[in-house]
Amino acid sequence: MAKTAKMARQETPSAPSERELDILKVFWETGEAPVRVIHQKMAPNGEFAITTIQTLIRIMAEKGFLKVRNVNRTLYYKPCYTAEQASSRFLHKVFDGAVDRLVLSMLRAEKLTDAELHEIETLIAQARKEKKS
Repeated sequence: MAKTAKMARQETPSAPSERELDILKVFWETGEAPVRVIHQKMAPNGEFAITTIQTLIRIMAEKGFLKVRNVNRTLYYKPCYTAEQASSRFLHKVFDGAVDRLVLSMLRAEKLTDAELHEIETLIAQARKEKKS
């Protein structure tokens, strides 16, 4: 029974937990890496034992969030679950897929500088341009 549940998790990954998202953020920034590298980035002062990170990464691979590759007896992991998937899930779960509501909520919640607002305007203009072509 446990094996069946494990296989089902691999085929359709659920949403990552908050801790799994923390690990995914490191992978998104780093790319493919062994546990040791992820541990060093997440716990530079030894805040977590390497075995804790190793266990979480192994479970994430079982769930289908990470792919694993064995090179000379060292396991390298890389993310399968993307930042875009995480943000899309958030958008649909919190705002029922309404991008305008998400953007308005963020604009109201955060104190943005003029430079940040300008950057957002530039990104919107760029998105419009790409949509037309």
